[in-house]
Amino acid sequence: MSTPTRLVLTMGDPAGIGPEIIAKAARQLRPAVESGELDLIVCGCAAALQQAEDGMGLSADSARYRLVDVGPVDAPWRTGEVSAAGGEWAYRAVVRAVELVQAGEADAIVTGPLSKEALHLAGHPFEGHTELLAHLTGQRDAVMMLAHENLRVSHVTTHCALASVPARVTPVRLRRVFDVTLDALRALGIQQPRVAVCGLNPHAGENGVLGKEDDAVIAPVIHEYQARGETVSGPYPGDTVFIKLRAGQFDAVVAMFHDQGHIPVKLLGFNVDPATGKWQAISGVNITLGLPILRTSVDHGTAFDIAGTGVANADSLVDAIHYAQNLIKGRRAQA
Repeated sequence: MSTPTRLVLTMGDPAGIGPEIIAKAARQLRPAVESGELDLIVCGCAAALQQAEDGMGLSADSARYRLVDVGPVDAPWRTGEVSAAGGEWAYRAVVRAVELVQAGEADAIVTGPLSKEALHLAGHPFEGHTELLAHLTGQRDAVMMLAHENLRVSHVTTHCALASVPARVTPVRLRRVFDVTLDALRALGIQQPRVAVCGLNPHAGENGVLGKEDDAVIAPVIHEYQARGETVSGPYPGDTVFIKLRAGQFDAVVAMFHDQGHIPVKLLGFNVDPATGKWQAISGVNITLGLPILRTSVDHGTAFDIAGTGVANADSLVDAIHYAQNLIKGRRAQA
């Protein structure tokens, strides 16, 4: 029997849909747990998970996981509401998950959605999971990758003002993003990864007419990797490169800033009901690369507006769990 992949699932904000999607995902994955392929640990608020399971009429023996309650938190939380208490529960779950991985009790973390506002209300001034995990692990140059089906997009910058992006697109940062992206693709079984690099400016600068960074900063680093035999190419205009990625001409794209990379992945990952205009399901995974620990995540928020109704879709969480499994298996094979 192969060694199981041991994953810590963090609940995120207990007032959001995190408890509900964990309850649903755990039941979908029960066969993998019982076969010894997967081992699940859930970190968060036990009361919130119990409430979600009771609300959906799920029996206690229909899932297999170990629960780690990270409370108590003195202040109350209420389903569907932003609060400091919700932010504190979410923060503690991530801290405990990191401790479990660092202690060798788990292989990776799969995070549920938290509220940045609630996190700040609780006194934890991080812009999201990526920044929090970087702080907890002492590694400051993490890289965010979004994935949906054959779309994989790494980001040079993420949560910063658009005005500060050009100064952050440096040769050092570009090399870091290229390196961890190539490593991740190889862990996923792609032996000769093809990575396309977005330009920073419209039309990749149009030979310097629309900006100098593409020719002066980005292109020379791409040429370095090509000289080493890596299939890294560009810079390509951001309005066409994702079409080529979707067509299978590349295995991943490196985007220069948050919206450049997020919009195409989320546009395809959200399934919208044309009759009502409401989203029905979300598919997509957020992967944090370049840290001492591996983390994957749902690619959606807390959805406070539907929390507690039982309608939240767990597909993104299941996808995140499968991505973590595949990355861990690939890394073990490379070791």
